Amino acid sequence: MIPTGVAYAMGGSPGGGASGGGGLMGLVPILLMFVIFYFLLIRPQQKQARKQQEFIRNLKVGDRVVTTGGIHGEIKGLTETTMTLEIADKVRVKVTRSAVSGTSQDAAVPEGQK
Repeated sequence: MIPTGVAYAMGGSPGGGASGGGGLMGLVPILLMFVIFYFLLIRPQQKQARKQQEFIRNLKVGDRVVTTGGIHGEIKGLTETTMTLEIADKVRVKVTRSAVSGTSQDAAVPEGQK
């Protein structure tokens, strides 16, 4: 006699057979998430990094730039890894090239309108 209230785990899968593709189907959501992360996060960051490196390579004397620290200045000297910025009359600082974040907004304003 079988006691009531006791559950036995003896049955097969509800589909009626062994499921052989369950492991592969479990990988599909993970692969889909990776593809989404690649196109939404990784690829745009790589493009932006390439654009920044190209900008840093194309710097030349006389360009007005802003550093990552917020210092605005004009490039007075360049070497392979560093540059000299003039931030005020006869005030020059030496910074690494990688510290440049972009061009200065002051360069877009003509001298007569300052």
